Amino acid sequence: MIRQISLFILIFACGQVSKAQDPVFSQFYAAPLQLNPAFAGTTLAPRVTANYRSQWLNWAGGAAYSTYAVSYEQSVEGLNSGFGFTVMGDDAGQGIYQSTRASAIYGYQVKMREDIAIKFGLELGMIQTTLDWDRLIFVDQLDPINGRTDPGGNPYESAEIRPDNLNKVVADVAVGALIYGGPVYFGISAKHLNSPDQSFLEINQNLSAGLPVRLTIQGGAEFPLKGGNKRWSPSFISPNLLFIKQGDFGQVTGGAYVGMGNLFWGGWYRHSFANGDAAIALVGLKQGVFRFGYSFDMTLSGLSSARGGTGGSHEISLTINFDDSKALQRKRKRSRYNDCFKMFH
Repeated sequence: MIRQISLFILIFACGQVSKAQDPVFSQFYAAPLQLNPAFAGTTLAPRVTANYRSQWLNWAGGAAYSTYAVSYEQSVEGLNSGFGFTVMGDDAGQGIYQSTRASAIYGYQVKMREDIAIKFGLELGMIQTTLDWDRLIFVDQLDPINGRTDPGGNPYESAEIRPDNLNKVVADVAVGALIYGGPVYFGISAKHLNSPDQSFLEINQNLSAGLPVRLTIQGGAEFPLKGGNKRWSPSFISPNLLFIKQGDFGQVTGGAYVGMGNLFWGGWYRHSFANGDAAIALVGLKQGVFRFGYSFDMTLSGLSSARGGTGGSHEISLTINFDDSKALQRKRKRSRYNDCFKMFH
């Protein structure tokens, strides 16, 4: 009971002052538009991605946080452009606090040389936030002897004032840029430039109620391990580094992705500004235009020693990349500046 109440209070507090960190997928390569809008159109053919993350299964009788996303993107070579659309939902406390984000994305590519390009991205969207007030438990609803309910089984009333609006919709703006050439890429993005206000309560105007800007810096390289043939795809290793800062929260993730034929795997270590956060293990299978990945986050922070632990986090991803159809494989090989993005394909 105490664990449930603590979780609900944490979720509610984050919803009021909007200082929580955005959900971030451990399989960031399988959710490129969630990472940086400049990734729109980095494949020659359409790409569809679907992601699901279940976090902290041992808290409050189930997943404390569930996050899911679906994205579509396509390049238009004649316009040096890419277009995308993405929807992401985040469920905290098994439906107590929910947010849904829908965005349209545009990316424009500028070739500096034959094998070097810069891509700029713009994202415009909306965020809908809802709060199930009736499922919150406040301190004045807890009796030292009886708990949440009186001897007759009736819940105690709370003196907390119910907000007038428990469903809020706000606009959201993000920008990003990528530079890539040969085996190396580097990117930077800034989300929530307009600091959208997701709070449900009227607060002191001197306090910032807006969602803090999320700064993301990512970079990586790709090195071949073994050449491919008509029956087997080439093997490669791709070390990557991801830095994210939002308000007072921040994290650094470092590791490597290995692709070997139809199989791929990888490992990362994520460190928050205050402490070690998680060790991440990945395994997956690629077949034709389909790619399926599974990863597990093992909690390394102090939460791992709490009663029952967190249970870690499970994540699955499905990518449908029509770039991998046989008709387009030869064309993709000629696009040398895309070679460093095999991990994202």
